[in-house]
Amino acid sequence: MRLLNAKFDSQLDLFFEFLKFEKGLSDNSLLSYQSDLKRYIDHLADLGKSSFTEITRDDLRKFLKSLFESGLKQNSIARSFSSVKNLHKFLVSRNLSEVDPTINLERPKTLRKLPEVLTKKEIQDLIESPNVNTPTGLRDRAMLETLYATGTRVSELVNIKCRDLISNENILRIRGKGSKERIVPISDIAIEWINNYKINSRQNFIKINASHSDPEYLFLNTRGGKLSRVSVWRMIRAHAKNIGIEKKIHPHTIRHTFATHLLEGGADIRAVQEMLGHSDIGTTQIYLHLDKGYLKSVLEKYHPRGKYVQ
Repeated sequence: MRLLNAKFDSQLDLFFEFLKFEKGLSDNSLLSYQSDLKRYIDHLADLGKSSFTEITRDDLRKFLKSLFESGLKQNSIARSFSSVKNLHKFLVSRNLSEVDPTINLERPKTLRKLPEVLTKKEIQDLIESPNVNTPTGLRDRAMLETLYATGTRVSELVNIKCRDLISNENILRIRGKGSKERIVPISDIAIEWINNYKINSRQNFIKINASHSDPEYLFLNTRGGKLSRVSVWRMIRAHAKNIGIEKKIHPHTIRHTFATHLLEGGADIRAVQEMLGHSDIGTTQIYLHLDKGYLKSVLEKYHPRGKYVQ
C-alpha cells in the first residue's frame, strides 16, 4: 500500500489496529478497507496533500468524482466512501484530527440487486449431487446439508469446530461477522449427515495430516487441514454445474435460498433475521421482494379487509 509519509503510516496503523482488535473485523473486511484506502491515499498524493488534517470537503468530492470517472461500480464507490468516512471518524475520536470532512457529505447510493436463489427442486438436486460413496463426496453432502439447514455464510461454515455442534439439542454455534456468536437450530437430517461424515470420512482426512493432529475444525480438506471459503465455493459451483444448474452460483446462493424458502413457508421475518445474524432487519427484508406471494398472503391473513385483495 503506497503511502505518502510516516505520519499517514502511523495513523493508518492505528486505524487498522482498531478495526482488527476493537471492531473484530475479518481478514476479508480488512483487505477491503486496505483496497479502498489505497485509492484514497493515491488520490491525496495527486492533490499534493501530506496530512489528513489538510483534507477538505471539496477534496472528498473530487475523490468521489474520480471514482465515478474510473468506471468503478456504484456499490464499490459507496463502500470506498464508507471506508474513508470511518477513517476520518476514527481520527477525530482519537484527537488525531479536529475536523471530519465527510460530515454532511451525502453517501453515494448503492444498487440493491435481488439475490439469485434456487428453487426447492434445484436445492434438493444440489444437496443430493455429491457421490457419498467417496470421502470427499460424503463431506460435501454434509456441508451442503449444513448450509441449507442453517443459512450460515461460507466463511462461517469453514470456521465451525466440532464442539460447536450440540447434537442432542439440535443447535449449532456460529461465529459471524465481527467475531459475534449466535446459536442457530439445525435439523436432524443435517446432523445425521454430519455424523456420517465424522465417522466415515473425517478420520481419513486426519490420518493424511502430517502431524496426525485433529485441527478441531469440523469440515477438513483432503490434507486434513482447515477448508478455505474459496474451495467451498468451487465445490458448490462444480456440483451445480454437474447437475445442469445454469444460474450464477456464488458463496451466498444457498444462504439466500435458505432465507427465501423460510419466508415463502410463512416464517416470521424477525426469526429469519436472527438465524441469518443480521443486525439490521432491513438487510433481511430484501428477501421479501423475491416472494410477492408471501406479502400478499400476509395481507390476506392479517388485514381486516385483506380477503378482498386480488
